[in-house]
Order: sequence, then C-alpha cells, then structure tokens
Amino acid sequence: MDEPMRRGGRPRRSSAEVLADAAAELFLEQGYGRTTVDHIAARAGVSRATFFNYFTAKSDVLWLELDAAVSSLPALLEESRDPSAVRAVEEALLAAARAHDPERVPWAIAQAEVMGIGPELVASVATRVTAQHTAVSAFVGRRTGDHPAALWPQTVAGAMLGAAAAAFGVWVADGVGRRPLVEYVGAALTPVAAGLDGR
Repeated sequence: MDEPMRRGGRPRRSSAEVLADAAAELFLEQGYGRTTVDHIAARAGVSRATFFNYFTAKSDVLWLELDAAVSSLPALLEESRDPSAVRAVEEALLAAARAHDPERVPWAIAQAEVMGIGPELVASVATRVTAQHTAVSAFVGRRTGDHPAALWPQTVAGAMLGAAAAAFGVWVADGVGRRPLVEYVGAALTPVAAGLDGR
C-alpha cells in the first residue's frame, strides 16, 4: 500500500524512519552507548512498545534501508529471467540500488566514530552481510544445480556482494556531491559480472 502523501507531495515518513532519525540524532549528541531504547522512543514521541514493533534491538535502527534491501533481494532475484545466474544477481543488485532512497544515508557508516558505535557496528553489519550472502548463494545454487555451499555459488555471492558493498561505501563517503547509488553499484559490478560470466 502506498504511503499517504503530504500536501507538498512527499510521502509521510513511516514510524520506523522517524525512530531511525531520532536514534541518529541521539547517537550524534550523546553517543551510541549512552543512548537507550527509551531515549529513542521519547525523542520520536512514541512508546517503548512501539519501538519494538519495528526493531528487535537498538542496533537495528542503524540499518533500516539495508534491512529493506536484504528482505527484497530474494524476490528481485526470482524476478530475473536472465539465463545467466551471474547476470541475474547483477540485475537484482542494480534494482535494489535503484530503489534506494537517495536521502536515506546510513549514518552508522558515515558517522560511526562520532557516534561511538565500534564493535556493535561490526557485529550488526556481519549479520546482514551473512543474510545477503545466503540469499544469493541459494539462488545461484538453484539456477546451476550446485549446492549453495559449493564453490561456484559461494564465489558468485562473495564477489558480487563484495563489489556492491564497496560501491555502497564509496557512495556514502562521497557526501553531498554523491551521484545516484545505482551508478556506483553498476560501475563496481560491471567488470566483476563480466569476469564471472565469462568463466
């Protein structure tokens, strides 16, 4: 269902986005470690229970967009009709990048040091990277008849996701002058996909 539109034509922000923005403000003001779920809920003007309707832990607010991309990846992979598993993965990752809201920059990456996130950032990233890797290797395995844990599905997943992650990091670091995310992801994936597809 579409988000309700504001009078100016912009979609109304979801409660999850309001909570994520409140958390980012607090992490910048007082640090990640000194910010509690109660602080975030109060800043957003909602209850603690509402927070847990959207997130299972405080660290989850750092990854609102990435979690959405991870959840959409299996469907994007299955939508591809390209006979090449590699090209299908490329197509799905480009679609996810194209759908990313350019105004939603993951401040956890851009401001990790200022926010004092540290090891929690590394742990929460690892969980999400593993989920993406599992989705891609399972898809490649189904397309090729290989077991998802076999070398080829693992290689495709690692190489393609590694290139996309590198592009994402550069996009974040480019600041206000950044171009659309899909341009970065496309530039990173093109040589990798060509090399893998030409094996």
